[in-house]
Formats: sequence, structure tokens, C-alpha cells
Amino acid sequence: MHATNGSRAKKSLAPSKKARRTSTSEVFQPKLSIMSYARIPETPSSSAYPTEDEDDSIQTKNRPTFPFLSLPSELRNKIYPLVFAAAPPVIDLDPHTFATLHRYKVLALFRVSRQVHREAIHYFFSTHTFRIFPTFPGHYFKTKRPLLARLPAHYRASITSLELRLGPGWNDPPQGWVVNDALGLADCLNVRVLKVFVECDPSDAIFKGFRMTEGGYERFSAGLLDGVLKVVPGIKVVEFDAYSSVKRTGDMMSGLENVAKRFGKILGWVPERGWEKESDQTWLDAVLIHGAGKRLSKSVVIFG
Repeated sequence: MHATNGSRAKKSLAPSKKARRTSTSEVFQPKLSIMSYARIPETPSSSAYPTEDEDDSIQTKNRPTFPFLSLPSELRNKIYPLVFAAAPPVIDLDPHTFATLHRYKVLALFRVSRQVHREAIHYFFSTHTFRIFPTFPGHYFKTKRPLLARLPAHYRASITSLELRLGPGWNDPPQGWVVNDALGLADCLNVRVLKVFVECDPSDAIFKGFRMTEGGYERFSAGLLDGVLKVVPGIKVVEFDAYSSVKRTGDMMSGLENVAKRFGKILGWVPERGWEKESDQTWLDAVLIHGAGKRLSKSVVIFG
């Protein structure tokens, strides 16, 4: 009897095998969407003596509300960039981006009022570049629902700049990297600039023996660019950039350049790569057209 009771006691103290364990992916996966990054208020302390933070909170509540909407729209538009300053210039489906937006309450302004919501989302989405396909390793990289597909249609309508980053998964492209209706590109009516960043060129001799097929990734990349330009006809400029190891005369860059030319897009080459030399003649022609008396930069001429 004693042995039986002891075993029962041990059995009752032992953890149940049916208890659900939290997986690693659940711990690191963001629970808040891009529309809900305003931090949820914490439960007030039950202590009789308020902390410094609680004192500050009480003083803040007693302050008169600033009539923000009574300011001219020109002044409000100067305040919005200060609020969004902590956000990275390129927004991607990336846990680091989520953490930054949440930590600094970057998108909390979306919840103030309907008018501020309309103004804030238009400013935020029109002044940042949004990556079409995620590049962060893991389930983000392999997801079939990139960031654009997760945004509401009226958010996508305010976007003016997109980025297509090529190179990740060059030997085995993710299945989610497909230009289709679910991606939501058709709603990006105001996009004017497409930035194409190339991380590597698999046609280089260093990749020999590791390629999925000869020229396979180059054709895959050209197909993505072709699909984006078909769905977003409002794009005026295709701006190319790459790591220093990527040659402009390689198969990768040549194929992408041919696609952009076929659609009649203005080509931009990032000066840091030394690729802007071929735009010198375009710049000189523009000076002759607009007049030598005007101060024109190459970026203004090339990018509109």
C-alpha cells in the first residue's frame, strides 16, 4: 500500500505528457500584423505608491490635447517624417523590421483618427520602398504570402517604390516567388520606381558545378522582372544595383537590362558601381534640351 501511494504521489507530481509545448517558431514569429504595431497598454500597478512611469502617465493625461489637425497640412507633412524616422528605408517581411516598428511605435499614429490614419498611411507607404519577395532566411523566405499580399489594397495603392532583390535561393528558388494575382501588385497603381538589386550572378565561373541548370536562375529572374512590369505598367524607372562582384556585362545583368528595355523603361544605374557612365550622354542631351542655364543633376534627368 505504501509503495502504491508513493508511486501515485510521484505520478501526480510528474508533468503530463499531453501538455502542449510551445515550438521555437511560435516564440520568434511576430504575433502582431503591420496594422497593429501600437503597443497594448500594460495593466496598471496595484501598488499604493505609483512608480515614476505612472507619475509621468498621470501628468500626460492631465495635459491639454494638442490640436494637431488644426495645423496646416504642410506642417503635418513635416511632422510625419519625424514620426517614421525609425523605420528602415526598405520594408520587408523581416522580424527585425517588425521589432523596430513595434519598439518605436512607428505605426501607432495609424490609430489616432480616421483623418490622421489616411494621411499617415499615405505618407508612410509613399515614402518607403517595399520589397516584393522576402529575403530573410527561414519560413519568411519560403512563405507563399509575401508582405505585399498581407497588406490591404488601399495600403498598396499608396506605394510609389518597389524593390526586387535577386540572388537568394539562386540554386533553388522558393515556390512563393511567383507573380500572380494573390501578390496584389495590381493594386500598386502609383508605383513609379522599381529597384532591382542583384546579389550574385550564377553565370559566373565560380558557380560552375553548383547551378541548378545552365542559365536557369538568370531566366527565372528575367521572368520575375517581366511579370512585375506587366502587372504594374505605371513603373517609369528601373533602377539597377548590385554587389561589387556582379558584372554589368554578365548574363544576369544583361538579361534583366534587356527585359527593362523591351518595356521601354528608363534605366537607372547606381553610381557606386561605376555603372552611371553610360548615362552621361543622356544627361548631356537633357542639358541641351532644357537649356544650359538650368542646374540639372543626373538623378533628376534620369529619374524624371
